[in-house]
Amino acid sequence: MRFAQKPTSERRGRFRSALVATVAVPALLLSACAGSGGPEQAEPTGTGDVSADISGTVRILMENVPDTDIVTSMVGDFNKEYPGVEINIESLTYDQMRDKLVSSFQSSSPTYDLIVVDNPWMVDFANADFLQPLDARIDSTPDYDAADFFKPLTDITTVDGTRYAVPFYNYALGYLYNTDDLAAANQQVPTNLEELVATSKALKTGDRAGIAMQPQRGYKIFEEWGNWLFAAGGSIYDSDGRITLNTPEAKRALEAYIDTYNTAAPANSLNWSMDEAQRSVSANQAASMINYNWQLPALNEPGSGPAAGKIKLAPIPGGKQVLGSWSWAIPANSATPDAAWAFVSWITAKPNDVARTEKGGAAIRQSTLQDPAVLQGRFGEEYYKTVEQLLANSSPLSQGPSGEEMIQAVGTELNEAVAGTKSVDDALAAAQAEAERIQG
Repeated sequence: MRFAQKPTSERRGRFRSALVATVAVPALLLSACAGSGGPEQAEPTGTGDVSADISGTVRILMENVPDTDIVTSMVGDFNKEYPGVEINIESLTYDQMRDKLVSSFQSSSPTYDLIVVDNPWMVDFANADFLQPLDARIDSTPDYDAADFFKPLTDITTVDGTRYAVPFYNYALGYLYNTDDLAAANQQVPTNLEELVATSKALKTGDRAGIAMQPQRGYKIFEEWGNWLFAAGGSIYDSDGRITLNTPEAKRALEAYIDTYNTAAPANSLNWSMDEAQRSVSANQAASMINYNWQLPALNEPGSGPAAGKIKLAPIPGGKQVLGSWSWAIPANSATPDAAWAFVSWITAKPNDVARTEKGGAAIRQSTLQDPAVLQGRFGEEYYKTVEQLLANSSPLSQGPSGEEMIQAVGTELNEAVAGTKSVDDALAAAQAEAERIQG
């Protein structure tokens, strides 16, 4: 399988951590069979054995963001239980990751033994035989309780009935709003598309925007507008997996999105992504936004900005939201797959998911959001109960092959419509045609 070059435009636009999370270990000379494109693929071996005498060095690639810093902070606790396993975490910016991963998959001397996979990559990586199937490991690990993961997250990790990964981090979007602004405008939290449009307009006062939007060409606008599509009663795929982007519901959603952008969003924000929207809300320059659920703790952190302590989270109007996720996966050519599974099964085990979530990580297990330590922690029960609602009814942008290419193509057409260089009808027709062409 040939993989397209990753576009250089920002994908998620998340907070960037200055710290490169690396736990240094001595270099080892390793050899292993390579994935598709290299020497003959090795059959995956090993089960769910996570005995404390497992040893080896696990080289991990993650994104250079606070999520990784949290995992790194827990390595010491892991080594108390697994002293023979050395963890070496390398972190890169998002745009660097995919090419590095594919190069390692295809090498007879792979660079990584454990990775995190973004949801649009999952089908391509699995179909190319780059990832080890994990069913045997999952099913034979004592007390692992894989059914406790939120189902929308495990649906992403499952390709043609086989589990190739386990969840690491959820990226469900929600509606974030300034409670003072909502009260001053005598508005309620919107519960449908019409109310979302009307509330956004009502919240605009003078130079302050009613909603900070993210119409940046490519990933960001599709990720944001997908929530508007759901609110209009539309879908990205039908029940048979066919793409459904050129429908009356999609037209209604895009027209509402454009109307709101023109009347309630910050001026000259056509190229805004997550960072700009977050800064606008944090600085009290915009009253609301649709963004990742874990933005709430960051926005309300004391000293983070004038809006700190005033922001709340609600489900997307209509009740369904776009879902993104990262998942742990073991490359098929990993040199230390058993040690890699020891770390994965430890970091995603129930007590450690609680600990990671308490530190600010995004929950992946249902039981974590029922745990008193989490609900009574610094972020509050109301926040986690809302996150539970988001994860119960969410869906990713892509469910098939070439997911990232499809997302970029659709997002380009949507941006053209917002910019006024294409009509809504023409943009949706082109988005449908491109998505069908790319995903077959």
